[in-house]
This record gives sequence, structure tokens and C-alpha cells, in this order.
Amino acid sequence: MDQLSDEFPVTRHTLYFNHAAVAPWPRRTAEAVNAFCRENVERGAQNYPAWLKVEQSLRRQLSELINAPSLRSIALAKSTSEALSLIANGMSWQSGDEIVITDQEFPSNRIVWEALSGQGVKTVVADITQATDPEAEILACLSPRTRLVSVSAVQYASGLRLNVGRLGDSLRHHPALFCVDAIQHLGALPFDAQACHADFVVADGHKWMLGPEGLALFYVRPEIMDQVRPSEFGWHMVRHRGDYTRKTWHPADDATRYECGSPNMLGIHALNASLSLLLETGMAQVGRMLTDRMNHLADALNSMRHVEFLTDTRPERMAGILTFRMKNKVLEAVHENLSEHGVVCALRGGGIRLSPHFYTPENQIDELIRLIAAA
Repeated sequence: MDQLSDEFPVTRHTLYFNHAAVAPWPRRTAEAVNAFCRENVERGAQNYPAWLKVEQSLRRQLSELINAPSLRSIALAKSTSEALSLIANGMSWQSGDEIVITDQEFPSNRIVWEALSGQGVKTVVADITQATDPEAEILACLSPRTRLVSVSAVQYASGLRLNVGRLGDSLRHHPALFCVDAIQHLGALPFDAQACHADFVVADGHKWMLGPEGLALFYVRPEIMDQVRPSEFGWHMVRHRGDYTRKTWHPADDATRYECGSPNMLGIHALNASLSLLLETGMAQVGRMLTDRMNHLADALNSMRHVEFLTDTRPERMAGILTFRMKNKVLEAVHENLSEHGVVCALRGGGIRLSPHFYTPENQIDELIRLIAAA
């Protein structure tokens, strides 16, 4: 834990329970960014080939993080929203096509599909809020017109963790493609794109992956890449990249066909450093440590008479988000009180959302519990 404390100076000043929003960086990430900035100041792009090696390192780490079949399936997008938009704008839709989502999705995984209504595409919403079996509710929405199922692996407000493996296995027998918004999962718990038969995995790096805003994973299963044509064009997404005088062009043979222009090198250096910490620790160990902290938090809050959970705390349903409310208490007042005592958390989904990470000191969880009890 001493090493983790050194990596996360935020724990010396702040009770940080907001990784489901924007995460603090590890120390190594700040150092990588500072080194990159110094190099720019002193040498400009003299060592650009070395920067490209960092970019390849990031692609390898992202591939390892999700167990992608190859680097060919890894693209870098600016955000989860952009990655989802690349899917929406790249598929060939027909009037009457259907897309299945859930009633708990973050707007990024709703608006992008609703925007296709002008082409006659219908967004079908599965009600999982009242469901005892959310996967069954999602699968019950399938029809012969379903072209895509797009769900969050972990819901941003309730913290509900879906069994994406069960969904993916069921969808193998249906022609619909399967998109997983994994922004609230990757970096928190182990994830396997191949085991859950995902056709697409999208996730920004600024939450559980402990990286910066402005850089996201966009995974496309190689076998279905030709079903999603590029919708953004430029010098970077072509097969003969670097041959600037060539007058003919074709999209790249791999997922870089979805990267139209110059890479976000600053973000690449940052996220590469952040992922190195997660992968050095091992995602199995990260998941165990986070689960221990979540159980500690849930057990303590559950013992309080006035606390009501909005998160399903069964082990198979909980990830890194715990949302609660307090009976006969004004949520905004409780949240403001916690903020005044140095707690960083969020108001989401009708409750107070807590999202620690694997490195969160247990004594900070105890202090948070004391503050909530005092409320």
C-alpha cells in the first residue's frame, strides 16, 4: 500500500469517491506528461519515432486489457461518444431497423441511436430498472428487425453490472451486432471482449483507467469491420499512410481506418502510463481489491437505519459504484455536507453515488462512513 500511496498523492488531501466521473491520475502519469512536455519545449518533434512507439505500447496495453484478438482491432477515438458515433454513422441502416438499449443508459449511449430516427431506425428501450432478470428483459426486446444491441456493462447511476457474457452468448444466435459501453467497467474489473462475444467495445480513459479526458478505446471485431465504413476522413485513416503524394487511397486494413487525423500524443503518453500501473498490478488483483472496498462500504452503510441502497449489492451485480439515499434527508444537503468535509462524490440517479478505486485507503472508507453516519 505504500507504493500505491506514493502513486496517488490525492489520498493525502482528499476523500476521493468519484472515479465513475473523472479520476485523479497516478503520479507516473503526471511524470510521463511532464517529460513529454519538456521534450516538446526543448526538442520539438525531433523524437517523433519514439512517440509512435509509445502509441504502439498503448494499443498493446488496451488490447491486453480487453483480451482483444489482435492489435488490428484497436482504434483510438476522442471519446466514448465519438466511438459510438462511428458505429452509428458507419453502418448501413434501413427504415424499420431496430436498436436495443436499456432505460438506464448514459446519454452517450442513447442520443447517438435516437439521432438515427430520421432514417427510420427505431430505438427500443428495455426496462431493466424494475427487472429481476435484466438480461432477460434485454433479450425479450429482440426482433427480426434488431440490427444492434448496445448496453453499458455497468450502469453509470445505479451501478448495476450486467452479465455481458450471457448477453453476448445469446446474441451469437441472432444476426444483431453487440456493442458494449465499458467505460464504467474497464480498469475496475477484468473484462474479456472475446469471451463476451462483443462486436464493439467503447470506453473513454478518464474514469477507471485513470487517464486523461479526450482519449478513448474503440474496439471493432475484425470479422465485422467491413460492416462499419469510415465516416471521418483524412490523411491518417488510409492504407498507404505517409505517402502524401499518392492520389488514390483506400481505408486502412485495420481499425486505424477510424482514426482520421493526427493522434492525441499528449493523451497517449498519459493513458499509456496509467494503464501500465493497472496491468503491473494485474486486473485480477485490481478487481479483488476494489471488491473488498466495495463490500466494506456496502456492509457499513447497510447497517445504518436511514440508508437505502439504489445499487444492487449482490456480488454478481456490483462493480465499483454504490448509490444510496437517506430517508427523510435532502440529498443535496447531505452531498454538500460531505463536500465540505473533503469528500468528492456525485449526485446521480436520485441518490449519492460513491465510486472508490482499488487504491482507496480503507481508513478513508471508514472516515466516509463516519461522515455519512453523522449526517
